[in-house]
Amino acid sequence: MSATGVRPQRGFTILELLVATSIFLVLCAAMFGLLQLSQQKYTNETQVSGAFQETRLAIDQIVRDFNISGFPAYSLFSIVPAVSSQYAVSPVAWDPNYPNTLCQVGTAGGGTCQTPGDFDLILETDTGDGNGVSWIRYQLQGTVLYRSKVQKIAGDDPGTDTSQPPVMVPFVTNVMNNPPATAPVTITQMTANYPTMFPGGAPQPVFQYTCDTPTGPQPCPTAGIYGVPSNIRDVVVTLIVMTQQPNQQNQQLELVELTGRGHRVNPSN
Repeated sequence: MSATGVRPQRGFTILELLVATSIFLVLCAAMFGLLQLSQQKYTNETQVSGAFQETRLAIDQIVRDFNISGFPAYSLFSIVPAVSSQYAVSPVAWDPNYPNTLCQVGTAGGGTCQTPGDFDLILETDTGDGNGVSWIRYQLQGTVLYRSKVQKIAGDDPGTDTSQPPVMVPFVTNVMNNPPATAPVTITQMTANYPTMFPGGAPQPVFQYTCDTPTGPQPCPTAGIYGVPSNIRDVVVTLIVMTQQPNQQNQQLELVELTGRGHRVNPSN
């Protein structure tokens, strides 16, 4: 205490201030680092969740459309309508030569169908929208799965009517089941990260079919003379969808794979 009785005031030294500031900056850097990591993880999970949700909804719609395909069959009428646009000739329409010549599904039975195929499916059914029987088509072009729906016209070809630009609507984007050479990543690159999605490094069918035969359901390509569109009973739908943006932590695009099964409940003609 000084002679005047007043205690001298003592503040922080420069060294103490520098140490305190350094500790504060280290803590802030750690906090912002954790915040950035959390934001990256949230963004990645949001992208994967979005791709998963889009894929799930798409498969649900395809399965619903397939389940009701073939209604109404002409076998349900006591008096068959005069024109085929009032009933379903077959649950699954085909191209070419619909409805005059029935084609074979796959290669084992002759492989004369262009549709139905691994990446192209045309359904014939009454969806209950008041327009009668419709053709519903799902077709993979590049990395976009398109959906089209048109009213059935007797004598028309479903492949032609459902492939016009005004009715072809993008249904799912970034579908990587059979990516073209111009896609952001190739099958070889995707196989390196997801080997189980692409067995043998080959494109994966969007649609795989099971046909009714006298000995029970069989994969349509091996069902012989019964491997025709009118005998298709089940379809397995597999979609491999890529996220819109790469993972912010490893800078890699991520894939989501979902599978659903449609089972036709209406009688075949």
